[in-house]
Amino acid sequence: MKRILRLIILLALISTVGLVMLSGCNGEDERQVSGTGTVKRIELEGGFYGIVSDDNKNYDPINLSQSFQTDGLRVRFKAKIREDLASTHMWGTMIEITEIERLQ
Repeated sequence: MKRILRLIILLALISTVGLVMLSGCNGEDERQVSGTGTVKRIELEGGFYGIVSDDNKNYDPINLSQSFQTDGLRVRFKAKIREDLASTHMWGTMIEITEIERLQ
């Protein structure tokens, strides 16, 4: 009897650990993007700064530091795609920059 009870408890613990591990993966793919591009001043919705990548994709960064908000500035960047957010800009893919540097 004790052996069966221990087995049931062990199975319950394994199931719980498995569920906790899966809940951290909640099906959302935390997509990353990286590349080089040019910061552009976009004159829509009151104006904002976006990044046009060298492969011609438009990115709408939610956290572009003011020191990088210069029209025509060449940058190298890494970012997370933020499909969980919405914007009034209606331009490009929303991203959260994780790394950025100026290019010469």
